[in-house]
Amino acid sequence: MAILVTGGAGYIGSHVVLALLEGGESVVVLDNLSTGFRRLVPEQASFELGDVGDINLLNRLIAEHRIDTIMHFAGSVVVPDSVVEPLSYYFNNTVKSHALIQAAFANDVRNFIFSSSAAVYGTPASNPVNEDAALRLISPYGSSKMMTETMLADVSRASDLRYVALRYFNVAGADPGGRSGQCSPVATHLIKVACQVVHGRRPHLEIFGIDYPTPDGTCIRDYIHVTDLAHAHLNALSWLRKGSGSLVINCGYGRGYSVLEVVDAMKRASGTDFKVVFGPRRAGDPPSLVAGVGLIGETLGWKPRFNDLELIANHALTWERTLEH
Repeated sequence: MAILVTGGAGYIGSHVVLALLEGGESVVVLDNLSTGFRRLVPEQASFELGDVGDINLLNRLIAEHRIDTIMHFAGSVVVPDSVVEPLSYYFNNTVKSHALIQAAFANDVRNFIFSSSAAVYGTPASNPVNEDAALRLISPYGSSKMMTETMLADVSRASDLRYVALRYFNVAGADPGGRSGQCSPVATHLIKVACQVVHGRRPHLEIFGIDYPTPDGTCIRDYIHVTDLAHAHLNALSWLRKGSGSLVINCGYGRGYSVLEVVDAMKRASGTDFKVVFGPRRAGDPPSLVAGVGLIGETLGWKPRFNDLELIANHALTWERTLEH
């Protein structure tokens, strides 16, 4: 039996592939390389160049490799872009997820782990926000993720498919062993952009909005190390393989940092006083978003190892140096 990882050549997917291989799993990566990078897929994993919306391809892969679990990472992820191009996000994130779930259902795949997002909470009434909080969607990106969660919930009630939807907060950092990290030259994630500024690939770091109702006026986010997040997927896999029921789980540390606090941490980690400029707010950004994290420890037994903002910054900076070569 094998695990199909869609988007496994991307940032988060590639780290999960590394963790799965370290755990002795057989892995098949499906990626169209629109934003992923072939070099991030280890030789031990099978690789298929193709689209997650291709039903015929999905049916063949599931049959050929005897897939019993799907981990779904493929999709579009930039919140402000989703506000400008909503139909593109609904197509990539919802319509294509429908195709994948349909293939899982038709081929009797029992386990499904979905890369969801804290964006489903929109602007929460309070923080930290728990999994049972009311959803206040403010972006097509968040809506597209919520639609896929809803499809999984409905299909699981109508079949033997069980799923874990992991709602990521702000993912950052890189593999401590230097095997993977964020590669995109047009990244929008704060820590990745700061790394590019430090290494001279951008002239400055732009902060979007300094008038939010937060202590220093900038957005507050919960940053989780990508390797800790990858291991949460292994815990979710163990949960499903034990025959446990479907879950929706937050993935974060339960501690928020403002944009200015992250900038200070990046300056300390790099030893560089890089240029920062201030711009207007971006559409779709809530003022504060911090994870309630009781459930992930209680149910999945997950324990983070890299819960330190400067450590996350250091790993990201080390990976950025690797990209220079």
